[in-house]
Amino acid sequence: MATPTADANRLQTLARLADALPRPAALVDLDAFEANLDRLVAGLGPGATTLRIASKSVRHRGLLRRALDRGGPRVRGLMCYHAAEAARLFSQSFDDLLVAYPTTQRAALGALADAVAAGATARIVVDSAAHLDALERAGAAAGVVLDALIDLDVSLRLGGAHLGVRRSPIRTAAAAAALAEGFAARPHTRLVGLMGYEAHIAGLPDHGLRERAFKRVARPPVRRLRAEVVAALRAAGHEMSVINGGGTGSVPWSAADPALTEVTAGSGLLCSHLFDANDAVALRPALFLAFEACRLPDPEHVTLGGGGIIASGPAAADRLPQPVWPPGLSYVSMEGAGEVQTPLRRSAATPAIEIGDTVLMRPAKAGEPAERFAAYHLVRGETIVAVEPTYRGEGQVFL
Repeated sequence: MATPTADANRLQTLARLADALPRPAALVDLDAFEANLDRLVAGLGPGATTLRIASKSVRHRGLLRRALDRGGPRVRGLMCYHAAEAARLFSQSFDDLLVAYPTTQRAALGALADAVAAGATARIVVDSAAHLDALERAGAAAGVVLDALIDLDVSLRLGGAHLGVRRSPIRTAAAAAALAEGFAARPHTRLVGLMGYEAHIAGLPDHGLRERAFKRVARPPVRRLRAEVVAALRAAGHEMSVINGGGTGSVPWSAADPALTEVTAGSGLLCSHLFDANDAVALRPALFLAFEACRLPDPEHVTLGGGGIIASGPAAADRLPQPVWPPGLSYVSMEGAGEVQTPLRRSAATPAIEIGDTVLMRPAKAGEPAERFAAYHLVRGETIVAVEPTYRGEGQVFL
């Protein structure tokens, strides 16, 4: 599969629109955003599995609403990254909220419990008795029962090596069953499901032979473990109505797992460049960062105002935003993406650049740029049709 890219005409249009904006600016191509959602939904296949949108990869209320409205019955609910975020989203008329990261913070869980008392369908993952204790306190204070999913670690372990993310200590059906027993002693909590996110599969590119071979080895144990845990917990009398897994990079494979009721995706909506080497779903870049060319230090370089919107994760060149317009620009290795300015090296393919021109970049991760911009400029065709706030623009910072 070819690396996802926007064609030159599209990039020129976006750069022209950005020329009239205060920069740095962030632009979302709504046509690409909607096409990506449609492709993710198509990737679910013909079964009953639904798609849950990961809010951390969007962090923009207007885009979340557009995704839910467009997706119809195959798109259900949001995966939130903070309990306080879920409570706020409910106050903004969102519902069916799954908090995928546990907490014991009283204020955040209190806000979540208050939302449930007000009618929210909200759930949160747990992986320890400490999490259950915190839920019990919050539920008792609000007079509600708080629904929870057990977070299952499905990482691959070979020869002492841990291949995957370090999320949860729950790694076996026995460990899950032992934690599940703790719900009975806490009457304001209820076990309703399981989350088993295969990050080591969903986040791995497909283009390399080693990566594809690894996925062939890693996939069967994930499916077996999820099925074993779900069966054990159902046999113990638990409802298990929500079984969540998957990510943008594994939607078709995850959706075919009979143990899952839903698959999560978020980055695929905006198609940040870390997903360019993933073949699971054909996606189009939808989020672009626009910077002003503010200096021409010599004929071989152009210097941008800003540029250092670097993604989290292991420090490496692939965490830098990727210059995409004009063509032929690359980083200066001794400087990289800077705090307040970023020099880029021009090549023979780079057309003339004047001071004041726009340079477009694609971020490495989809959600994190929303922490750097108060609003996104939403583009349809050749027109900016809306300027809408990000979480940060609404004054919200959850992590």
